[in-house]
Amino acid sequence: MKKEFRIKKSKEFQYVFKKGKSFANRQLVIYYVQKQDQEHFRVGLSVGVKIGNAVTRNRIKRYLRQAFQELNDSILYPHDIVIIARGQTKNMGYEEIKKSLTHLLYKEHLLKKTNQD
Repeated sequence: MKKEFRIKKSKEFQYVFKKGKSFANRQLVIYYVQKQDQEHFRVGLSVGVKIGNAVTRNRIKRYLRQAFQELNDSILYPHDIVIIARGQTKNMGYEEIKKSLTHLLYKEHLLKKTNQD
């Protein structure tokens, strides 16, 4: 994922937490806020220490980044999105994480409508 698509600064995370809306399922929590001044969406990922060791946390973040890359054309612009992984994600594979992420984005109307829906 390119740098311009990432949220890295603590101040930016805090803005999304304070001003944004949230929604959750058993595996992930999503916070999002609309940003009219940017041309594309940005993503911040948070995987806490309670989830597992560094290898496990990095694997989950890698899966989430890959899922966002595949969904890139379907995500409505312009939003800042923060994803927080919950404990159940440590036992999930890529397809399960992508399905859970897609579910959250769809429920919050952050995905464009396709012919399959």
